[in-house]
Amino acid sequence: MPELPEVETVARGLQREIAGRRVVSVTLGKTDFMDNPGEIERQLPGAEIRAVERYGKFMLLRLQHAEAAEESALLVHLGMTGAMMPRPVSEPHAKHTHLVALLDDGRELRYVDPRRFGRMAMLAGEALQAELRRFGADPLEVPVEEFVQRIRARRARIKALLLDQQVLRGVGNIYADESLWKAKIHPAQLGARLQPEQLEKLYRALKQILEKAIVLRGSSISDFLDAEGEPGEYQLHHKAYGREGKGCYRCRTPIRRIVVAGRSSYFCPNCQKSPRSAKRARRAKPVFGRGTSKGAAKVASRKR
Repeated sequence: MPELPEVETVARGLQREIAGRRVVSVTLGKTDFMDNPGEIERQLPGAEIRAVERYGKFMLLRLQHAEAAEESALLVHLGMTGAMMPRPVSEPHAKHTHLVALLDDGRELRYVDPRRFGRMAMLAGEALQAELRRFGADPLEVPVEEFVQRIRARRARIKALLLDQQVLRGVGNIYADESLWKAKIHPAQLGARLQPEQLEKLYRALKQILEKAIVLRGSSISDFLDAEGEPGEYQLHHKAYGREGKGCYRCRTPIRRIVVAGRSSYFCPNCQKSPRSAKRARRAKPVFGRGTSKGAAKVASRKR
């Protein structure tokens, strides 16, 4: 699922391509992932796309209506397989295209999502502000003192805290594992038990990794493409995530995988010392999801 660097990459690409454009008309496909498709059909046509921004793992298409006094925005979450990009009108629509917005320069802004695990909503005024207040601090903007306070104020495991969008918005499984590896902190360590110096090191590691991943246009693990339809490159620089059984880049100890906060967590058992509380963290097992056969899951597990 796209995390902060991937969403930032798409948002920057769309900002370059469509900011200042006006929406002429909208055509919707399947709408089961949209909060209010009727509002999207009514309010998006005629609106000027003032800016495209990232907010956590969401994109905000900030809109300006000539007759409207309050701020409005199209909130977009790409889910696991979503992609949003401008395309020439002459280009045939890809399968699973669920939103087509004709722009005043003759192009179409298209949202394609085969699995429809994303989210889309038209929000304005207090409803927009209430939605944004649900999320925590941005890890690229939060001061180090606030970062330390947010983590130490909770007794959850550090991996769970990094994934909690009410603590920090935008961090997901990939960059949590990568930053914990860089800071030499075990994913099952309790946040409240980490020393300020450890958390300051984690703060710096997280920012450095996120910033480098943005430069490299994010990680393309399976379906992610940027606003130009190109994959990211940061997956070539992963030090922990997805490297189970491979040697640690620091000490050559095989990377292990356990389940923390319901997610696969990759770490070096030598560099990231296990706390006593980690005894309750489960060893990872294959998970058979919807539409996944046991045989396919076993193959996927071996590949990890």
